[in-house]
Amino acid sequence: MSQVQPALDTQAPPRLARILLPVDFSPRCERAALQARALACQFQSEILLLHAVQPSLFFYGPAENLAYTNAAELTAQSAAIRASLLEQFLVEEFHGVPVRRMVLQKDPAHAIVESAATEHCDLIVMPTHAHGPFRRTLLGSVTAKVLHDAPCPVWTGPHMENAPERQAAPFHRILCALELDCEARTVLRWVAVMVRRFQSILAIVHAVPVSTVRLGPLYFDPAWRGQMVDSARDRIDWLKAEAGLDAEISVEVGDVHAAVSSAARQWRPDLMVVGRGRATAMLGGLRSNTYAILRDAPCPVLAI
Repeated sequence: MSQVQPALDTQAPPRLARILLPVDFSPRCERAALQARALACQFQSEILLLHAVQPSLFFYGPAENLAYTNAAELTAQSAAIRASLLEQFLVEEFHGVPVRRMVLQKDPAHAIVESAATEHCDLIVMPTHAHGPFRRTLLGSVTAKVLHDAPCPVWTGPHMENAPERQAAPFHRILCALELDCEARTVLRWVAVMVRRFQSILAIVHAVPVSTVRLGPLYFDPAWRGQMVDSARDRIDWLKAEAGLDAEISVEVGDVHAAVSSAARQWRPDLMVVGRGRATAMLGGLRSNTYAILRDAPCPVLAI
């Protein structure tokens, strides 16, 4: 006998009891910290500040480093220095918010992913670009790895300079890029939490793949195109009603990135919510169109 899937509103809503904030002491990290603080104030969350010290494999840098007997000793000394810096990191800004500070001697991406799991974090907040040697790609390699492997949603984006001041969190307009797959319910559950917490207005955009209405140069019956759009709209109407959401809906036929970018220009959201998707050739669990959305987003992105 087949089991009936539980309705969305019978499931516990997502929690934000603990927010993980990776710290690399860069200006972008400081601005991400302000967004983490704003979220913590709204959700009464604890913030876990994590700094990872890359283990030294060989001696490098100033001549005084040669005073250390081995790479492990050099790494330990560096960790001690960074721990002192972390203790002073944005102390005044985090006043009144529960904060823990932790330094790990580990590759940054692995440290973030593992800490999110072992510390039962509900959200990771970090900028798209990493600092120092990791600023090699538009989407920093550390952030890409975290988006690929993190056990919880990731709050990121290229516009961390728009971080809210103190407890303000002006997420009045939310745009959700929704794929009608097995993750749609989870994405909308997170959308519902944000909409209700910030009393936001919501728009949902969905792109029907061109492959469903065209095969190479051959177009299917024009009526089929309309049926596919209507079917997607009906499915989204059902899902948003199940989640208790009110939203404008836009369904386009074509490229996902183009549809979302067009909707973002028209909607001018303060926050975008997307699913991280499944396997692709380039980024594994991070779909290529999600990468493109993150790259061009005009605001922070919550990647579920």
